[in-house]
Amino acid sequence: MSPPKATLAIYGIQDRNNPEYPLYVHDHSICLMQGGRVEKLLQLERKTRRKRDNKLYRELHPLLKEAKMISPDHYDVVFVDNVVGRAFLSPNGQIRFEAPLNNLLKSNLEKGRCWWYDREIDGYVLNHELAHIFSCLPFFGNFKENSLLIHFDGGASLSNFSVWTFRDNKIEPVESHWDLKYLTSLYNANALAFAIIGAKIWDQNSVPGKMMGFASYGTYRPEYEKWLKEKNFFRDIWKKKSVFWAEAQKKWKIKLTSFDQHHPFLQDIMATFQQIFQRDLLQKLKDLKASTGCTQLYYSGGCALNIVANSEIISEKIFDEVYIPPCCDDSGLALGAAAFMEWKKHGRVKKHSPYLNNWGIENYRIDYSKVDIEQTARLLMEGKVIGICNGYGEVGPRALGNRSIIALANNARLAQKVSMDHKGREWYRPVAPILLGKNAGYFTGENNIHSLCEYMLLDVKVLSEKKEAMEGTVHVDGTARMQTISRREQNPFIFDLLSFLDTHYNQKALINTSFNIKGEPIVHNLEDAVRSAKNMKLDAVVLNGKVEVL
Repeated sequence: MSPPKATLAIYGIQDRNNPEYPLYVHDHSICLMQGGRVEKLLQLERKTRRKRDNKLYRELHPLLKEAKMISPDHYDVVFVDNVVGRAFLSPNGQIRFEAPLNNLLKSNLEKGRCWWYDREIDGYVLNHELAHIFSCLPFFGNFKENSLLIHFDGGASLSNFSVWTFRDNKIEPVESHWDLKYLTSLYNANALAFAIIGAKIWDQNSVPGKMMGFASYGTYRPEYEKWLKEKNFFRDIWKKKSVFWAEAQKKWKIKLTSFDQHHPFLQDIMATFQQIFQRDLLQKLKDLKASTGCTQLYYSGGCALNIVANSEIISEKIFDEVYIPPCCDDSGLALGAAAFMEWKKHGRVKKHSPYLNNWGIENYRIDYSKVDIEQTARLLMEGKVIGICNGYGEVGPRALGNRSIIALANNARLAQKVSMDHKGREWYRPVAPILLGKNAGYFTGENNIHSLCEYMLLDVKVLSEKKEAMEGTVHVDGTARMQTISRREQNPFIFDLLSFLDTHYNQKALINTSFNIKGEPIVHNLEDAVRSAKNMKLDAVVLNGKVEVL
């Protein structure tokens, strides 16, 4: 009997009206898995250098041709749908897929019709909701018994919030709906939020992260919440900003003539948005825990990138364990669909590191010596800013040490220089620290730091007496979005570098921010890294373990 085929998963649904910038559809990806293990994966933007690229239908043929994967004889094909549709069509019609239309979410793969070059083959679709949820498996292994599986995002296939249980090795639907759309709309479809942030429609996918950082400067005001609700959150004042200014003058005697981000009133408005999201999400989770009795939570979808809410879920101890994948946004959909099909075939999916973006760079290997570590450390101690491009790239939106920009964390001016001068980011956005897991307690006073810090998905309170030692990465609210490296096998180069800095210089943390300038994707290959490092005026770059001073 022949062994099971590999799985090729594709998230490539065409956007509505096919705009030049991502609108309803973003972050296309493709993944090949065999025997429960990822063989090849690509977030399309990394290859094409177009931020959040959603044109995989144009790129699929050249990608498959380059990888010598035109023939489907050795893999099964599964597509991921989107709220805008369930069909895939390449420009020349060589690859075409049509999925069945349903009014209810299915708990399994659905067979569609697939034409692959010169023949019809078996092709399947997995709904967007389950693809999000199953992006957990490659990082945490099979779901634990009596688990609650939740997806929450701006819009998936037939919902923006779906809930499932996992018991007796079966997935059962609990609910799926748009009831919490009002929460996601605060971040991705609210004219007032866009105006305060200064975003245009083509910036919409970056708005939630910016809002979260900006909200930390303000304070939740219940009276503002009541007023905002009465005014429907000013969600429809597109190109009518003066309406908000007039209402603020009328209600609060606050005179505005612009959306000055330093104004406390606007900061409090954003903090109120954030608090509404946190509070209502946590109440929903508590209700679901009570009604289902589930003890573990697997949580994915773009909303799982809200680390302030994530941190509150952990601190409230609603569940015994909480699992969130590093690619919880749409960048993980192809991986999730591949994991689902592989789970169906083999009954399991192997655990992986987050360093999975390897399409076209499968031969990359990290090779460094003690001399390379010492040189990198010496440059850092001189106040230099260094780009890292080692091995495969991280999957998801967070740089976790392989596609990072690093610098000393104990200098606020240096952090501002990295964020604003080198990367072109906004003044209110913090950079994150990376540190050894054993040193996390030094900064927090906590004996146990949650494992989600390995993926930079939580913020933690920094002890006031320790803030100076990592002042460049402590946000205005006294927290830091820590990434911890607890075991050398997680990232040998970063582990050895952090260990050397700790032992020889008593430096216990570094700045870690993604290796990209504003408006561009994270770098993919060595050529991208050198070009971007020069454009960003970095001082040096580490290329697969070797230091190159610029």
